[in-house]
Amino acid sequence: MVIQSRRVWVAGQFIAAQLEIEEGKIGEIRPFGAGPVDEDYGSRRILPGFLDVHTHGAYGFDTNDADPQGLRKWMERIPQEGVTGILPTTVTQMPEVLTRALHNVANVAEEGYEGAEILGVHFEGPYLDMAHKGAQPPEAIAAPSVEQFKRYQEAAGGRIRYITLAPEHDERFALTKYCSRTGMVVSIGHSGASYEQALLAVANGAVNMTHVYNGMSPYHHRNPGLVGAAFRIRDIFGEVICDGCHSHLAALNNFFQAKGRERAIMITDSLCAKHCAPGGVYQLGGQDIEIGKDGLARLKGTDTIAGSTLRMNEGLRILVEEALVPFDAAVNSCTLNPARCLGVDDRKGKLAAGYDADLVVLEDDYRVNTTYCRGKKCYGLAR
Repeated sequence: MVIQSRRVWVAGQFIAAQLEIEEGKIGEIRPFGAGPVDEDYGSRRILPGFLDVHTHGAYGFDTNDADPQGLRKWMERIPQEGVTGILPTTVTQMPEVLTRALHNVANVAEEGYEGAEILGVHFEGPYLDMAHKGAQPPEAIAAPSVEQFKRYQEAAGGRIRYITLAPEHDERFALTKYCSRTGMVVSIGHSGASYEQALLAVANGAVNMTHVYNGMSPYHHRNPGLVGAAFRIRDIFGEVICDGCHSHLAALNNFFQAKGRERAIMITDSLCAKHCAPGGVYQLGGQDIEIGKDGLARLKGTDTIAGSTLRMNEGLRILVEEALVPFDAAVNSCTLNPARCLGVDDRKGKLAAGYDADLVVLEDDYRVNTTYCRGKKCYGLAR
């Protein structure tokens, strides 16, 4: 199959090009009009597929639900917002709930599914700080334990690729070091760590920070905290929720100014309520949540933010059009940077020969026209 557009994102810029797709890979990239095509997208933008490394669910399904059909439906339908790769993300709950959730992801990945690729599991909690737990249920928060985590990883069939923890509670950074040495992304989050504790966590294997600004010790010019560490430590990644509600637009711009085009990662932190009709009853970690008119989820009856209903293509629009982040940095944050963080940038995150044919075709208003997952058209508007 051959597709083409006058705006194909290659090497950090748009070029007029044809993409040859064969056996789920990009076989060759050639000049626009070089030969016959199966799909001509005119001047629509063709970008690498989006990667969401922090997302709890959508379409009424939550990762902790451990429902195989719910997970399959999520993967099948999420390409409608341009997502081609995903880390189903757990939320703190009791061990038996987490174990079932991990088993479910492992079983679905093993048995097969359609749509976006499951790149692993993001294990958010239960090793968090009580004061910065946010919407995570307090009764299930636990002290970091290598032995317990090994049991979780066994339940996941080795698919936990990314873990969020509060390093100030990780004695001698034992779990941080174990996860780092066994190939996982260790991300500091839901943490009250000081700036100095953050430096030590990075020295012992942490390489990322979870939803910067939210669920962490704040910035003060005499006490920089984790936000200050996220800005100052240039060579670690940082997630940020780009809905314009979790963080002010100016704060999003500041974050990208600090992290640059190579270390910022856009996430949705989306909940099961995403893509659902308003007014429903939902849960996160066994707690009731409600969706406000602003699209934010909050613990029922409180002002505590409990995640988002953000769509990835809308996050890209907010970054570029409202937060005024340069287009290349914004695109990298949902494509190449998460691929680099996960260590899959040898096949994901950019449009190049030999890479997976994960593509999203965007309209000028950022609506998704078409999404290809490993060369298969998984979503497309009527033309």
